[in-house]
Amino acid sequence: LKIVVCSEALCLRPARFLPRPRSLLTAMFPVRRVVSSIRPVGHAASPSSFRMLMAPALGKLGGFQKTSVRNFSVAGAPHGGTLVDLLKDPASAKAMAGSATKTFELNERQACDVFCLLNGGFSPLTGFMKEDEYDAVVKDMRLPSKELFGLPVTFDVPSSAGVKTGDKILLKWEGQDIAVLEAESVFKPNKVVEAKECYGTSSLEHPTVHSLIAELGDTYIGGKLHGISSPAFKYQTQTPAEVRANLPPGDVVAFQNRNPIHRAHFELLVCAQKDVAGCTLLVHPTCGPTQPGDIDGLVRIQTYEALRKETEQQYPMFRWAYLPYSMKMAGPREAIQHMIIRKNYGA
Repeated sequence: LKIVVCSEALCLRPARFLPRPRSLLTAMFPVRRVVSSIRPVGHAASPSSFRMLMAPALGKLGGFQKTSVRNFSVAGAPHGGTLVDLLKDPASAKAMAGSATKTFELNERQACDVFCLLNGGFSPLTGFMKEDEYDAVVKDMRLPSKELFGLPVTFDVPSSAGVKTGDKILLKWEGQDIAVLEAESVFKPNKVVEAKECYGTSSLEHPTVHSLIAELGDTYIGGKLHGISSPAFKYQTQTPAEVRANLPPGDVVAFQNRNPIHRAHFELLVCAQKDVAGCTLLVHPTCGPTQPGDIDGLVRIQTYEALRKETEQQYPMFRWAYLPYSMKMAGPREAIQHMIIRKNYGA
């Protein structure tokens, strides 16, 4: 596994938070020999500051190894080797919904997670993390099966919901039946440990830590998902399988961003496409919830659509898709998470 991180700027944040790249251009390519390596490309920070920036995550990856951004192999296998599809048997899931003992209406953050789980964006996961999976990822950034994974993917409910192991839970989004969750694991997480491990702080000044402590339910439910239909959003989405079907043969570089696109971002796209000669460049911003004060996802999409129309003749090697994903502001760990998602989308 070769990971390349390209950032317009690596800006150090206050010491109480993990510093994070503001925008990431990520490329992940399978190679015959597994290598865990990250190196900066064209960034303003010194190598030593980059090492300091990425150290919390890279310590769990096994450290730095020097590598070249050349010699990429053809894009291919999803993370874990198989692209998960939990919508193969919606009729069976609908029948299972009839025996559901609980029903929950998803919020937007949860709907984004369900979208990524059902359609393989979070491959190799087949549902929300059970307690052993959650503990392994929080502590070591690895699933029990040893695959790398940056952040836990959990389904939270209040303890007052009374969910118990063995329950079948119908998940709805905007009134539509979406999936059935088998409650294989019902547990109370240590949220302080989760915050410190995943976000580098337990301070409520961090927006996601505040949400974790003050807003999320105190009980997590883990178990397999059975898909009925993919959540629909107010913007057009594509599944990993749909994106992969439209990618030409050869290397694929993916661009991740949560902000409206601007000139510096576009220069990154052009430079990356030149750096990996002959590649296809997948422009793949997130459009789900971010942090308070960020620009709305629908407005962000309008900036990408405007640029797509302006550049489609000159840059036919660019591909555009929008990802329903709830940003966590988790620094290096979230960078790893985004790389895994884009790998599943074909990069």
